[in-house]
Amino acid sequence: MSATKVISVSASMKAGCQIHADIRGHKVTIDQPVQAGGTDAGPTPLEYFLFSLGGCIASIARLAANQQRIELRAMDIEIDGAMNPAGLLGKPTEDRNGFQTITVKASIDADLSDEEKATFFEAVCLRCPLHDNIMLQTDVIHRLN
Repeated sequence: MSATKVISVSASMKAGCQIHADIRGHKVTIDQPVQAGGTDAGPTPLEYFLFSLGGCIASIARLAANQQRIELRAMDIEIDGAMNPAGLLGKPTEDRNGFQTITVKASIDADLSDEEKATFFEAVCLRCPLHDNIMLQTDVIHRLN
């Protein structure tokens, strides 16, 4: 294995559903909708997860466009995650607890043909670390402090 970069985030939950983090000076809040017992002070973890994927793909697209000298004027990304919530609610299910499918759609504003946009988008997705973590198995280690 070559050089490793470690990215760390700490999150804290006290009373209620809100989870807070200070990530490099950025205050971030996760919460649940009111109907799920939260105060709707922030997106849910699942919404942040999908947003993170879209953000990672867009960030890699900007990097790749700069490297390839493509004028990427804009990129809109829509991400849909389909899941059965039974497992996370503690109900019996034969489905896995996470998303069964994640669909990523993008509109790219650049001087590229439709075929070039498709090739660029596919290459960007393959470079995206979050896309990689979703597509391939990643060891997750659990410990109590």
